[in-house]
Amino acid sequence: MKSYREFYIDGRWVAAAGTAVLPVVDPSTEAAFADIALASAADVDAAVAAAKRSFDGYARTSRLERIELLEALIEEYRKRQDEMAEAISLEMGAPLELARRAQAPAGLDHLQQALAVLRDYRFDRFINDALVTREPVGVCGFITPWNWPMNQIACKVAPALATGCTMVLKPSEVAPISALLFSEMVHAAGIPAGVYNMINGDGPTAGEALVRHRDVEMVSFTGSTRAGVLVAKAAADTVKRVHQELGGKSPNLLLDDADFASAVPRSVRSCFGNSGQSCNAPTRLLVPRARHDEVVALAGQAAGALRVGPPSAAGTALGPVVSETQFDRIQQLIGIAIAEGATLVAGGLGRPDGLERGYYVRPTIFADVSNDMTIAREEVFGPVLAIIPYDTEEEAISIANDTPYGLSSYITSGDRERARHVARRMRAGMVHLNGAPLDSAAPFGGYKQSGNGRECGIFGFEDFLEVKAVFGHGREDVES
Repeated sequence: MKSYREFYIDGRWVAAAGTAVLPVVDPSTEAAFADIALASAADVDAAVAAAKRSFDGYARTSRLERIELLEALIEEYRKRQDEMAEAISLEMGAPLELARRAQAPAGLDHLQQALAVLRDYRFDRFINDALVTREPVGVCGFITPWNWPMNQIACKVAPALATGCTMVLKPSEVAPISALLFSEMVHAAGIPAGVYNMINGDGPTAGEALVRHRDVEMVSFTGSTRAGVLVAKAAADTVKRVHQELGGKSPNLLLDDADFASAVPRSVRSCFGNSGQSCNAPTRLLVPRARHDEVVALAGQAAGALRVGPPSAAGTALGPVVSETQFDRIQQLIGIAIAEGATLVAGGLGRPDGLERGYYVRPTIFADVSNDMTIAREEVFGPVLAIIPYDTEEEAISIANDTPYGLSSYITSGDRERARHVARRMRAGMVHLNGAPLDSAAPFGGYKQSGNGRECGIFGFEDFLEVKAVFGHGREDVES
C-alpha cells in the first residue's frame, strides 16, 4: 500500500504539518490501496502564503509566457494520460474504458480550451476615453469532487493559469490520487513555484480553512448543494468571489413526436453513465402518459443490457459507486421510492447478482413516478431513473421546471423547431436537443440551487478576471 504524506507547496513536495492520515479505498473491492496525509490549518496557511507571494510576479507575466506554460503542461499531460486514466479508475471506480475515453481526456480538453481562449482574448477595450481592462482576480482556492476528478480540476486550474491567477487546490479526499499525479505534471511543466499548490484534506478542516482564509480572493467549488451553502456562508465574512457548480435533478423531455425506439435506450444510458454519478445526469424521464407503458418496456430492456462489474473487466458499462457512504445513501433512496409507491421496473435494493463485494448498485428504474415523490426531488447520484408521465406539453414544461435545481435539461422531438421552442422555456443553464453532447467551449453551469458562475471556454476564463476602468487613459495603443 502506497503512502502519500506530502503536499505540493511553493514548487516542491513538503511533509504535512500534522499526523492525521486517511485510507484511500478501491470501491470495487472495499479495500484500502493507499493512504494520504490530511492537511491542517497550518498546511492551508503555508499553501496560501506561497500563492500570495507568487501572485504579483505571475500576474505580470505576458500572454506569450502563459501560452508557453500551458503548452508545456499539455505536453506533460499527454505523456501520462493513460496513467491518469488508470488512477481515476482505481480511486473512484469508473470503468477503465470510460476513464480512457472520457475521464482522463476531459482534463486535457480543458487545458487546450484555456490555451485557445488565451491566444485570442482581448484583455483591454475602450469605452470613450476610458480603458477597460481585465486583470487576474488573485489567489484562488479550488475544492473539487471525486466523480469527474480531472474534469473538475482542469476546468478550474487551466483558466486560472491562463489568466495569471495563483491557486491552492484541495481535491476530494475520497479520490486524491489523480490530483497528486496532476501535480507531478505541473511540476514537470515548469509552472513557477507558488503559482499552483495542492493539499489533501477533508472539508470541515482543510476545506473550511481555505474558504475562510483572508488571503484567498476567489473560491471555486464543485460539489453538493448542501456543501455549497456552507462554502458560501464561510466565504461571506471576507466578501470573496464564490463560484459554485452544484447539484442537479435534470429533466429529460420526450415529446410525443420523438423516436422512442432510439430515444429511450439513449436516455437510460445517459442517466446511468459513470454509474449515475454526474451532476447533469438526466434522472427524470418525462414521457407522454399515453406512451408510458411503451417507454417502461424499452427502458427495462435497456437497463437489462448494461453490464455491471469490475472497472478493469472488458465490456463493463457500470462500475461501483465511489464509497460505502454513497452506496448506503442510494440504497436508502431506492427504499423510499418503493415505500412511496413508485413502480419498480428494473434493479432495486442490494448488489447485482454475483457481486458480493464492492459498492455495486443495481441499475434501477422506477415508473409511475409523480414529481412530488422523493425520488423525483432529491439528487440520488447513482444509477437510478424516475419515469414521470405527463398529459400535455405545457404540463411537461411545468414538471421539468418544478425543481430547486436548474443545471441541465434534455429535449427529444422529431421537430427541431418545436424542441427549440421548448428549450427557451427551460429554467436551466444547459439544454441538450436530440441527444446533442456537451461542448467544452460552451458554458457549463446552472440556475437556481445548481450554482452560480460558469465553467469552460471564454465564460470560465472570464470568471477569473476582475474588471478595471482607467478614466482619462486615452486611446494610445495598449496590449489587447
